[in-house]
Amino acid sequence: MSSIISVKDLTKTYKKVDAVKGINFEVEEGEIFGFLGPNGAGKSTTINMICTMLKPTSGSIVINGYDVKKSKDKVRGSIGIIFQENTLDEKLTAYENLMLHCRFYQVPKSERDERIQEVLEIVDLIDEQKQRVETFSGGMKRRLEIARGLLHYPRVLFLDEPTVGLDPQTRAHLWEYILKLKEKKGITMFLTTHYLDEAEISDRVAIMDQGNIIAIDSPKALKDQLGGDIIELSTEDNDQALKEISEKVKEAEVTVNDDIIHLKVASSDAFISSFIKTLDIPITSLNIRKPTLNDVFLAFTGRKIGQTSE
Repeated sequence: MSSIISVKDLTKTYKKVDAVKGINFEVEEGEIFGFLGPNGAGKSTTINMICTMLKPTSGSIVINGYDVKKSKDKVRGSIGIIFQENTLDEKLTAYENLMLHCRFYQVPKSERDERIQEVLEIVDLIDEQKQRVETFSGGMKRRLEIARGLLHYPRVLFLDEPTVGLDPQTRAHLWEYILKLKEKKGITMFLTTHYLDEAEISDRVAIMDQGNIIAIDSPKALKDQLGGDIIELSTEDNDQALKEISEKVKEAEVTVNDDIIHLKVASSDAFISSFIKTLDIPITSLNIRKPTLNDVFLAFTGRKIGQTSE
């Protein structure tokens, strides 16, 4: 595969504060690329530079063969952006919103209606196209925004928290449409999300922290780096339990998060029976699982995805 996005030595400095510190990465054509980071990590700054909304301090960005600094209009014609906030005109119908977007992007008049019907079919809004957007549910509005972002046939679609504020069932349905879109059109997708289960669908994930890219790989490869099993437990006295664990247990990595003790071990099968006998404090809850992308995120950044990067 060839790279559709190439970022080299990219920096952004605000009043001597380095928000982005010389990062490098590439996005391959046709892949879903997840971009994760705690608040304040430099993620939004990076995306704004890639999408031509913010001028880099130094470095280069090339999208679809066009340099962001030299060919902004060509870059903007190559990308679609689904913002976190609703940017539809709710007094217009779905069809009118899409027609307005066609005019903004100078889609040829002879092709406008055909393209509108095509994208409405993709997001299953054909029957609702004459309804005002103000009558739509939150999920329908997000689907319409995705349709709008596709009208000018972008090479890259940026999805900024595409399902934020939606209920779990609507989130799941929206991802069905997004994945159908990838399969049907082969569009490269650049995804940011606070829902780490959603990031699991990415072909590759980049984790950003304190202005640096600290890991890039497939979700599976990142989880495999942690290895082993995760044991989560609560006790009647976690402070005393932690003291006992530090004195008696040497083969586990121990962390505490949200009043839950986390033990990372090579194999829970070989560990758990002897561990329970070793601990004197009564255990109130116990869960054993494989590492998730959330564990990867915590391991690399020391924070949850919603926490601020210091």
